[in-house]
Parts: sequence; structure tokens; C-alpha cells
Amino acid sequence: MPEGDTVWLAAQRMNTALAGATLRRGELRVPRLATTDLAGRTVSEVLPRGKHLLIRFADEWTLRTHFRMDGSWHIYRPGAPWRGGPAFDVRAVLVTADWACVGYRLHDLDLVRTDQEDQLVGHLGPDVLGPDWDLEEALRRLRSHPDEQIAVALLDQRNLAGIGNLYKVESLFLGGVHPWTRVADVPDLAGLVTRARTLMQANRHHPEQSTTGDLRRGRQHWVFGRQDRPCLRCATPILLGDQGPDLQERVTWWCPNCQAARSPIDPAARTGEPGRPQPLATRS
Repeated sequence: MPEGDTVWLAAQRMNTALAGATLRRGELRVPRLATTDLAGRTVSEVLPRGKHLLIRFADEWTLRTHFRMDGSWHIYRPGAPWRGGPAFDVRAVLVTADWACVGYRLHDLDLVRTDQEDQLVGHLGPDVLGPDWDLEEALRRLRSHPDEQIAVALLDQRNLAGIGNLYKVESLFLGGVHPWTRVADVPDLAGLVTRARTLMQANRHHPEQSTTGDLRRGRQHWVFGRQDRPCLRCATPILLGDQGPDLQERVTWWCPNCQAARSPIDPAARTGEPGRPQPLATRS
């Protein structure tokens, strides 16, 4: 799933391509908006809001798209072949005199008046990479649900917008926090959130996402995608477990040694092997 830094980078590149330009072609290939023709509209700016991408037009309308698990925007010179997938995956086409922006497998396409954007993104918490970032407000929202599992709380975009699975598990590892720890039991919540933001800031200017500082294959991340492989710190095999309301999209990796539970955790916390309880290691 694209994280906030991926959306931030996509917005910067699309803003460079589209801002100030008038669309020669503008198609939205979803049933509800299929008859909408955006040709002739001038793009004023493209900006991210958490994991949402907002394309604002000079006539005070906004197009919102969301990547979810598999969406992406591709930028081409007019006439160049499109290589983002089969034609039936295209959901949006925005073409100017200089560039063609093609959206593949996009989700949640909406066209609203710009002054009504809050109907779409107003529920989001402070944007980790946005100008509205407010650490204290993010902490207040997190602490308002003290019994929530910290890994689930970090992904709740109503608390803070932009963190996805990658930065969730990596920041928890670096903080030595067990993913099933209650929010109220996290010893340094502000430090944890700040660490996640620092990791995202470090990666937002390039497509590669490394949390270790090493771009070599298999060394980019501490725990993400490393099930059963040795921890880069202690060599303990990394565990994988299902966590959260949507288990298909909310898997969690962690090191049972570096992230040993300091307090009682949810007994339903499990490894990737169905029905096998996770050993509740403790740290003095």
C-alpha cells in the first residue's frame, strides 16, 4: 500500500507537470464520472493530503483520488506509450500540451467544489508530511483511545494522516515497542510518532524507501517483509501476524526479542501461523 511519502512525491511531480497548464484532454473512467469532461480546465495545484491526492482547478473544483493498495499515477510526454498496465486499468487521463498524466487502478475518485474538500478529507488527522502537521493534536487523538493497539492506532488516518504499514512496523521496531501494546502503555508516544515522521521525511524525495539507510536488496528495512529472516540487530527470526479490523491488509512484522512486550498485551496477538498463540515474551 502506498504510504504518505509516496503520495507526497507523486503530488510534487504532478504539480510540476500540471500546475498552471490547461487540460487539452481530461477523462475520468469510472461510471459515476464517465460523462465529465475536464478539457479546458486549468490546473492550479496538485497536493497531497495524507494518502489522498488532490488536483485543484482554477474554477475552484477539486479532483480527489486515492491509491489504496494498487493505484498509481504515471507521467508521460504526449504521444509516448503508456506502460502502467492494460488500458482497462486506466481510471483518469489528464493531458496538457507538454505532459500526459495517466492514473491506473485509482480509487475513490470524486469531483467536488474546492471549498467542500472537507467532505472528503476533513475527517483526517494532522498530515505527517503536510503544512498542517501538529504533533500535539496527533498525540491527543491517539491518547483519546488508550486501549487501542498501538499498531492499529498508527494506521487510523483519523489520528494522523499518512502512515502506512511500512512506517508503522519500522517505527515500532526502532522504538522497541511491541505492536499489540496499548496506546496508554507506550513509554514514549511522542518519540514514536516523531520517529515515523522522520523516516517518511527522509524518503519523500525519491521512490526508494529505506529505513535502515541501506539500499541493498534485503537490507532496506528492519522488519518489513522479513518474516522468518534473522533480525538485523539480534538475529532472532522476524514474526508476521494478522492485526486490525481488516486482517487482509493489516499484517504486522516484528522482532519478538527487540520488541518484547513490557506490559500485558492482547492475548489474541498471533504469529502468521493460524491458531498458534504468540509467546508473550516480557522484558524487565
